[in-house]
Amino acid sequence: MRFWHLRLAAILVAALMAAPAAAQQAGTLRQPDVIYVPTPQEVVDAMLKLASVTPKDVVYDLGSGDGRIPITAVQKFNAKMAVGIDIDPQRIKEAHENHAKSGVGDRVRFLNQDLFQTDLSPATVITLYLLPSLNQKLMPTLKGLKPGTRIVSHSFDMGSEWPPEKTEDVNGRMIYLWTIK
Repeated sequence: MRFWHLRLAAILVAALMAAPAAAQQAGTLRQPDVIYVPTPQEVVDAMLKLASVTPKDVVYDLGSGDGRIPITAVQKFNAKMAVGIDIDPQRIKEAHENHAKSGVGDRVRFLNQDLFQTDLSPATVITLYLLPSLNQKLMPTLKGLKPGTRIVSHSFDMGSEWPPEKTEDVNGRMIYLWTIK
């Protein structure tokens, strides 16, 4: 009888150890680093304006939530393409629902991915609304983007090591701009 309990325990331990790998293969990602707080539309517009988004731009929104920044980039600023990246499948579902209502067609995409593992190299504009610690964690990746890429952050800068070239107050909400040299 004791042998049976040991065997069952071994099977359970093996199953528990395999669960994270199986979840990753099934598309489940790690928990989000921050809670979702939507960027007000007036701030979205100001961010895209500060980044000087044009029809030549490919906009990547890191932590895209309900998709308002990528959708606005195409709708109001006629961006060539916009991509929203979010780790939370519920946010991606909301973004797809908003996308379906927006009429922007295939120029906007949403990816359920970990932004720290996403290839950002196609972007000419990056938008984000993340905590300072996450901005700083992204800093080496952002600084490695092609020259001319603009980065706009809502509310949080990159710390004293990388001061923004421009800031703007949008009704009490700060936005920050950097351009990769």
